[in-house]
Amino acid sequence: MMNHTQSAEDILLREDKDAAVYLTLNRPDKFNTLSEAMLAALQRELDSIAADPAVRCVVIGGKGRGFCAGHDLREMRANPDQAYYQELFRSCSRVMQSVVALPVPVIAKVQGMATAAGCQLVASCDLAIGAQSARFAVSGINVGLFCSTPAVALSRNVTAKQAFDMLVCGDFIDAETALARGLLSGVTSDSDLDAAVADKVEQILSKSPAAVRFGKSMFHPQRQMALADAYDFAGNVMAENMMSHDAGEGIDAFLAKRRPIWDQPGR
Repeated sequence: MMNHTQSAEDILLREDKDAAVYLTLNRPDKFNTLSEAMLAALQRELDSIAADPAVRCVVIGGKGRGFCAGHDLREMRANPDQAYYQELFRSCSRVMQSVVALPVPVIAKVQGMATAAGCQLVASCDLAIGAQSARFAVSGINVGLFCSTPAVALSRNVTAKQAFDMLVCGDFIDAETALARGLLSGVTSDSDLDAAVADKVEQILSKSPAAVRFGKSMFHPQRQMALADAYDFAGNVMAENMMSHDAGEGIDAFLAKRRPIWDQPGR
């Protein structure tokens, strides 16, 4: 069964299909810029998803010819106040951290332009599948603004020198380059983008919901730890995972050469 709802003023579309949620930035005439309203709508949906045990995967995409062109520069220039800018960037940073903190995988579906905070959003997602048309840049430097907050996410995906080159030069890279640098996890033709994302969602949904949540709860935090601490943390998570119904069921099914029947929380 498929349910379709839209957020206030249709600025962010939401579609629930099986156990996956599809969020679509819906400002195609503005290349889906992250206005105050868009950031607020994203935050509401991410908070709702985080509290829903039935959700097992999230896809974030953009309507129209581009994924997301970053912040709304006209809106920013209309509010020339440092306190306003600090709050705006705090709101955006909270959205990005909420994507990382969601207990389920988040996939960016990218076509066309993904620039500045739009590139940051791609980098914040766990997986990112780009169409051949996708182009990426952190191009604030071209208008006198170093993309400092996008740099946080970007530098956690690509090497330091590659990230700084993009940040200080503002050049675009294509989808194949983004894949080679680690910003994308996959590239496909524009015509196959929907199918490629659907296949990845189906693959994730076929796995144990508990194991996927254990995995995401471990993966990002351990990257910030010293090696010994990371192993201690990961070992504890894995031991807890082993005590779950699905781990026992999965191992028993493997030994018996049958398909496992996963627990379905929230269903």
